[in-house]
Amino acid sequence: MTTTWLVTITLAAIGLMPAAAEAACNISTTAVNFGTYNVFAATPDDAAGRVRFRCNGSSPPSVTIHLDKGGAASFNPRQLRQGTEVLGYNLYLDSTRTTIWGDGTGGSQAFVQASPPMNTFIDLNVFGRIPAGQDVSSGTYSNVVTATIFF
Repeated sequence: MTTTWLVTITLAAIGLMPAAAEAACNISTTAVNFGTYNVFAATPDDAAGRVRFRCNGSSPPSVTIHLDKGGAASFNPRQLRQGTEVLGYNLYLDSTRTTIWGDGTGGSQAFVQASPPMNTFIDLNVFGRIPAGQDVSSGTYSNVVTATIFF
């Protein structure tokens, strides 16, 4: 039995209205697409997506990027859904998939960069994992996670 699913990351930018000399930051994302999940596999299903940001202006801000719970009750686990069926997964800051990317609460950490280079695109990997051994029906499972940049 196989299952396909996709995590879509939506965007939000939060900052004060910039004056001419202050920074303005933009954010974009690419989805974490796990493809086909095999319920009989002994290993987790890993995939990656991207968060890209760029700040313009003359004064580099401190940048913080949060990923929300995607409608789940907690960060661990986030949940892919198909109707009432749930497939647990998570999104991580690191390739070893040990640091949950969230907002700094509930065992998660936010991405923080004190002074990013100005006028330059910064690409951040989003590392996803579906743990092995979850018995779910075949179908398309999805979830929407919102990425918010604070500056």
